[in-house]
Amino acid sequence: MIQPNETLGQVAATHPAATQVFLRHRLDFCCGGRQELGDACREAGLDPYSVIGEIVAESATRDPVRWDTRPLLDLIEFILIHYHQPLRRDLRVLGEAARKVERVHGKKASCPLGLAALLEQLELELQEHMDKEEQVLFPAIQSGAGTRLQMPIRMMMQEHDDHGATLQLVRERASDFQPPPEACATWRALYSGLAKLESELMEHIHLENNVLFPRALGA
Repeated sequence: MIQPNETLGQVAATHPAATQVFLRHRLDFCCGGRQELGDACREAGLDPYSVIGEIVAESATRDPVRWDTRPLLDLIEFILIHYHQPLRRDLRVLGEAARKVERVHGKKASCPLGLAALLEQLELELQEHMDKEEQVLFPAIQSGAGTRLQMPIRMMMQEHDDHGATLQLVRERASDFQPPPEACATWRALYSGLAKLESELMEHIHLENNVLFPRALGA
């Protein structure tokens, strides 16, 4: 049974269906994964036991992989294929769409001016971050470096926090991804894509912060 004193990261790791519930309620289970479920719910004006009930119901209808019980090398491969590769593609496409929206609709009060620059910043940050993981950190984990990775992992987690802060700025600039009535098809597709990017990046960071890194360190 899930307890309110478990952290968001622990709950998401042992009950993977919880990520959908947390996303629905805007509970930060990736960068904020060290916060206790009860505290996070109370801050958001939610009843923790109602949220636990939603997680139980979600778990009954979905059976996602529990990566905390799978081989570590399988988890790294999953992150590379399902998150790193699509992220490089999707950020480029979303950046192009944002530039088009600003170019065509820049005179409208509802236009998300500055969004393209934020996405370019996020793309550069994530590209550098993923390169370091793929070229240095992940091979070191695969070689069994263990506790020697404490400092590199701490740096990666700090960068994850920075990504989360940039994501929040993107959401604010894009009006919580709610397109205005006058939005064209590209504008609407942009906001839909940004919502998808946010949820996938949160799940991505969660798997590294709360599953991969603790296991790599032997925690």
